[in-house]
Amino acid sequence: MTAAPAAAAATAAADNALVRDARAAYFAANGFSDAEYKNRWATFKLGFLPLAFPNTPSRQRALPMHDLHHVATGYPTTFVGEAQIGAWEIAGGCGDHLAAWVLNAMGFGYGLLLAPARTYRAFIRGRHSETLYAAGWSDALLALPVRELRARLRLDRAAAAPTTLRDVAAFAGWVAVVSSPVIAAVGLLVWALR
Repeated sequence: MTAAPAAAAATAAADNALVRDARAAYFAANGFSDAEYKNRWATFKLGFLPLAFPNTPSRQRALPMHDLHHVATGYPTTFVGEAQIGAWEIAGGCGDHLAAWVLNAMGFGYGLLLAPARTYRAFIRGRHSETLYAAGWSDALLALPVRELRARLRLDRAAAAPTTLRDVAAFAGWVAVVSSPVIAAVGLLVWALR
């Protein structure tokens, strides 16, 4: 089998898989489990350095949907992948999930430095998609085929949607929002050192 038919077969198999099974594969590939949804602390590694921060109730509520967004979009859990999913979720909307807004804005911000073109493309894709945050979590999501989850998130339509001036303006607005703390800090530093 050549590369193109093999990739098409893998995509078809992934589309037909149940979300439950795709999430289990995502967990296994990343060393995650749904037990992390209730842990008091969220941990991750920055290179070799282990870091932790409080796993707030807001983050606990958002994390199951965030994980399904990774499954549906295909964005990995690398630094760049988290920047992409952050940009995509911000553009699609995080509803009343404050932790999602804050953590995604941080990812979006460093994505502008690490991978600006991929962060931009993910944001534009998100502008033409929907997230699970508006409807909220339901265990019924796990019983869907992945292709249906992608359809609910409008990922099929997002790929074909043209970029509009409103999309570019929204991106510029978010760049200003996530950049303003850095600009303010640099301004204060320059002022203090004069």
